[in-house]
Amino acid sequence: MSKITNPKVEVPTGMGLNDKDYCNCLLSTLKEMSKNYSLAMTEASNEWLYQIYRDVFLDFSDLQRKVYDLMFQNGWYELEAVTQTKLDEKYKMFNQEYQDLEVEPSE
Repeated sequence: MSKITNPKVEVPTGMGLNDKDYCNCLLSTLKEMSKNYSLAMTEASNEWLYQIYRDVFLDFSDLQRKVYDLMFQNGWYELEAVTQTKLDEKYKMFNQEYQDLEVEPSE
């Protein structure tokens, strides 16, 4: 499978943390915080609280995307190229799972 990547910016190795390490840590933290705020939104007890959680969630999501873009531009994050066949297979699989979840009306 082919990879989609940019030229890698080399960083120092060894015991000390480097820019790539900091970005990896930040990206993981932002992803986790986005998940947690998404959950908090679904459990908000009123509209005011929901809007606060939503605003923070959107801020974390935007920042997460910026860190991802920075890592991709520096060659620290790789993507896998995918074929149309593979996309079609995944679509069929998820579509079947969705159909299996549908509840038939009781008679």
